[in-house]
Amino acid sequence: MSTEKPTVLILCTGNSCRSHLAEGLLRAAAGDFLNVVSAGSKPAGYVHPIAIEVMNEIGVDISAHTSKHMNEFLEGTVETVITVCGNADQACPIYPGQVNRHHWPFEDPAHATGTDEEKMEMFRRVRNEIRRTFTAYADGRRDQFKSAAKKGAA
Repeated sequence: MSTEKPTVLILCTGNSCRSHLAEGLLRAAAGDFLNVVSAGSKPAGYVHPIAIEVMNEIGVDISAHTSKHMNEFLEGTVETVITVCGNADQACPIYPGQVNRHHWPFEDPAHATGTDEEKMEMFRRVRNEIRRTFTAYADGRRDQFKSAAKKGAA
């Protein structure tokens, strides 16, 4: 059994909001046993400042994240790909070593309109939706690893 952590790649179009929210949340929930990264099919070149702000509200710092193209991961082994928007799902290639693929779409908070507070509320809502989904995913993966470890020890 490999001691290397499996890589989970989270994809969206711009790699500026949803994928970084998901990357930060999944890394916080499962970074001890998963290598979590994110990228985009058409990277925006920045992480949205409101995404950084709403993550700071819950104690997750994504200020050092950078916007990356999904092709940057074609040379490495990616165990699981999770797309969080329809465009990325359609553009997503098959990665070396890829075993799992999930598509869990979320509304794009980058398109929020209204006052600054209304935009913040949309980012918070999407962050909370992503948090529920990725926390449940992390819990399931943790149970899966524990079961595999018990079988290996038997």
